[in-house]
Amino acid sequence: MDLKDLVKQWFDKWEKGDFLNLPISENFKHTSPFGIIEGKKAYTNLIEENKDKFLGYEFKIHDVIYESNKACVRYTAKQGQEFSLDVSEWYYAKDNLIEQILAYYHVGEIRDERKIKNYNN
Repeated sequence: MDLKDLVKQWFDKWEKGDFLNLPISENFKHTSPFGIIEGKKAYTNLIEENKDKFLGYEFKIHDVIYESNKACVRYTAKQGQEFSLDVSEWYYAKDNLIEQILAYYHVGEIRDERKIKNYNN
């Protein structure tokens, strides 16, 4: 399977809520600001336990870069009218499955000591 098709299938499965059939390997590893999840079973169990936080998204893809076995996707995920998340992810593929994802996004307010003075004023 072409990597472009694999990434498209990833997003299609998420939009349909079909997380049990994501195109991921048994050794899948997902790294995000929340931490690292290792293994397909651990990943799908986490989703099952937190469906309200994982399902019901629509995705607007902004940019995609494809190489032979990796891709980078920048997108906005919207869940209902209230929640929106801007994300950049690296996808690493092996044997026609996604083997690893590195996800980058902001997960909360910036601490006062980390705020930049006079930014956006």
